[in-house]
Amino acid sequence: MAQTESVKLTSLSSKGGCGCKIGPADLMQVIRMLPQATPNPDLLVGLETSDDAGVYRLNDELALVQTVDFFTPIVDDPYAFGQIAAANAISDIYAMGGKPLTVLNIVAFPISTLDKQILADILRGAADKVQEAGATLVGGHSIDDKEPKFGMAVTGLIHPDKVKTNAGAKPGDRLILTKPIGVGILTTSIKKDQLSEEEVQRVTKVMATLNKTAAEVMSRYDVHGCTDVTGFGLMGHASEMAKGSNVGLRIRKDHVPVLPRVRELAEQGFVPGGTKNNFKHVEPIVTFPESMDQIDRWILCDAVTSGGLLIAVSAEQADRMLAELVEQGVEASLIGEVVADHPGHIVVE
Repeated sequence: MAQTESVKLTSLSSKGGCGCKIGPADLMQVIRMLPQATPNPDLLVGLETSDDAGVYRLNDELALVQTVDFFTPIVDDPYAFGQIAAANAISDIYAMGGKPLTVLNIVAFPISTLDKQILADILRGAADKVQEAGATLVGGHSIDDKEPKFGMAVTGLIHPDKVKTNAGAKPGDRLILTKPIGVGILTTSIKKDQLSEEEVQRVTKVMATLNKTAAEVMSRYDVHGCTDVTGFGLMGHASEMAKGSNVGLRIRKDHVPVLPRVRELAEQGFVPGGTKNNFKHVEPIVTFPESMDQIDRWILCDAVTSGGLLIAVSAEQADRMLAELVEQGVEASLIGEVVADHPGHIVVE
């Protein structure tokens, strides 16, 4: 195999850092400009609650789960970038309770200026992660672009009666998060050469880990709602669950797992713009303790790439489910509960 050219991939991105999505407020303004689609009874999940993927019923026993995601490099190792991008895209299928089936690659790459081996390594990392998920790569599309970008369109399968949405949480449910947060602050710090190699490997492992095991465990319990925590951060995706389910959420800040050094680096100024935008978006619907400083508020809103699942599970089964997740190697934590009070609002304790 040819020697891969030494290139700092994150420096080729005009955004860098977290590969953040367009902010939810801006996105909703655009969506409102579009004509209303004709209702289709077979579209089980669409745009209404900003869910992780669309679900289309084929028949009484089978539905398709469809999603797409791509972003600029957030780590410098091309193989790792491919793995992370694949895990991130496939995660939406797991969040809906589905099983990934087929994958299409989406590639933008400066083919005339960068070593082709770099692209080969990105695709190899992604292919290995697709194989780990049990899905099949069926093709893709590429363009020549000065800024590298990579992602996937993923199709999965699910029984129409077993779809998990972000709009099904019920009062009394407990909230379980299956990965630590702080990824956006750490990936921003990578671009600024603030992490050791061991720290880069730690955050890379978190992002490249499939939510497959978490989803398999989830399928065995009485789960009412689920979403994956990505670009809009923990508070952003939790707020979508609260609004979609017409419930309130209580989240215990000290129970939320945070990656090492996140606060230290945030204090030094390595907070991505996407994280700050997330905070501005959720500030009207989240009550933070008066004693909580701005740094901790940003951390709870940090823009995540390939984060964990936020699961609303019945209170009676929460401890057992958490124990099984941890036993299976998932970095899961019980972080709060669903309440009937203050629907659409989150209270951080």
